[in-house]
Amino acid sequence: MNDSDLTTRFYTVHDLPERLRPREEVERRGIEHVSDAVLLAIILRSGAKRMNVVDLAGELIKRHGSLTALSRVSVEALAADPAFPGLGKVKAQVLKAALELARRMAEEARPERTPLVRSPGDAACVLREAAKPLDRERFWALLLDSKNRMKGEAEEISSGILDASLVHPREVFKKAVQSGCAAVILVHNHPSGDPTPSAEDVRITRQLVQAGEVLGIRVLDHVILGQKTPERPNDYLSLRETGMVEFTK
Repeated sequence: MNDSDLTTRFYTVHDLPERLRPREEVERRGIEHVSDAVLLAIILRSGAKRMNVVDLAGELIKRHGSLTALSRVSVEALAADPAFPGLGKVKAQVLKAALELARRMAEEARPERTPLVRSPGDAACVLREAAKPLDRERFWALLLDSKNRMKGEAEEISSGILDASLVHPREVFKKAVQSGCAAVILVHNHPSGDPTPSAEDVRITRQLVQAGEVLGIRVLDHVILGQKTPERPNDYLSLRETGMVEFTK
C-alpha cells in the first residue's frame, strides 16, 4: 500500500480505543450522560472519507456551532459540504430526520395545546421552539379569546423579510375575524438573534394596531423572538414593554 492509498482509505471507529467508541461509551455511561457528538455518531453509524464517525459527528457540531444551527442546514447543503467529503445524501437525510424528530417531540411536549397567553413570556413560549431553527423571518398571530386563551394553533401570516407587502392587515385579521377572537398578539423572529425592533417592525405594528381598532379586535403586543446573551437575559422583546408603540388597552 502506497502513501496515496493511506490518505484515501476510510479511518473507521474500530481504529479507536474501545472506551472511545460511541456504542461502548453509551453502555458504560448510559444514554443520558454521553455528549451530543456521541449520540450523533450512533445515529450516523459510520464515518465519511478520511474521518471516523466520532470525528465526523464532532466536526459537524463544531462547524455549525450547535445542534439547533445544524438543524437549519438543508440536506443538499450537508451532502455537498466540501469539509465532509463522502458524507453523502443518505447520511444527510438520516441526520435531518433525527433533528426533525427532536423538534416534533419538543412541540408535543408543550403542556397545553391551547395555552393562556397573558404576558410576552407566554407568547415567546408558544413559538420559541418553532422559531429556533429558522434562517429567515416568519410572522405569526396568536388568536385569543376574551380570557386570553389561544383559539387553536398560532397562525402563520408570512415568511421572509418583514415588510408591509408580506404583513397586510387583511392577512393578519382574516382568521381573527373568522374565529371570532377578542384579541391578537403578534410574534415574529429575528434569525440574527438580536430582537431589537427595526423601524419597519414599529411601523407595521402601528398599522396593525390601528386596523385592529377599526375591526374591534385588540392588538395586545408584538413580541420579537431572538436569542439570550450574557447581556440580554430574555430571548424576546416586547414592543408594548418598550413603549415604542401604543397598544390597545
